[in-house]
Amino acid sequence: MRSDSKAVIEVAGLTKRADSGGQSLLILDDVSLTVAAGETVAIVGESGSGKSTLLGLLAGLDRASAGTVHVFGQELGALDEERRAALRNGRIGFVFQSFQLMPHLNALENVMLPLELAPAGHGVASARPRERALQLLERVGLAQRANHYPRVLSGGEQQRVALARAFVTGPQLVFADEPTGSLDAANGQLVSDLMFEMNRQSGATFVLVTHDLVLARRCDRVVTLAAGRVVAPVTAV
Repeated sequence: MRSDSKAVIEVAGLTKRADSGGQSLLILDDVSLTVAAGETVAIVGESGSGKSTLLGLLAGLDRASAGTVHVFGQELGALDEERRAALRNGRIGFVFQSFQLMPHLNALENVMLPLELAPAGHGVASARPRERALQLLERVGLAQRANHYPRVLSGGEQQRVALARAFVTGPQLVFADEPTGSLDAANGQLVSDLMFEMNRQSGATFVLVTHDLVLARRCDRVVTLAAGRVVAPVTAV
């Protein structure tokens, strides 16, 4: 575990409710969690346990009904959407199950996009975007596919482009939501190996949501959710 005493994520009493058919549905119930700098943490649980909802709240993509989430020392509930986006910009990378590539951009342009959106002077984002993006595509074995659009890439190739995009800015924090869930076994193994190796090299804090316990056990710690609650202590692996 590569961590120091400084917490990158601090969650206290986090609760999330949603309206469903006129009723209030409790999705997360009083969740508390701390993630230290450089740490890798897996969040596991059955479908409907609240894993992806928790990840969305940690990333500031949704708002909690109660409780607090601090990321990089800032309380997300106190920030409006624009300031939450600014906090993520260049500092947080994402890997989604459904890849989330821009269909009108080729592989190179998809990887370059976070560099072009990052604030001026932000770390590697100040380097030449095209060169940096090509380096990352080469790292995931897709330099020869740089000019190809997502529609002609396989699922495994799309997810490797997504990995390059997630790490291209040299983020301090990476979130991954079921990153191998849409892939066959061979591609899933390739993507997971690349993901953990790239994260090890970057030193980023890494939070993974997965139903795959084998994948989860590659992290420093595992948190289990059931019915929106943490049902087991965070355990060393």
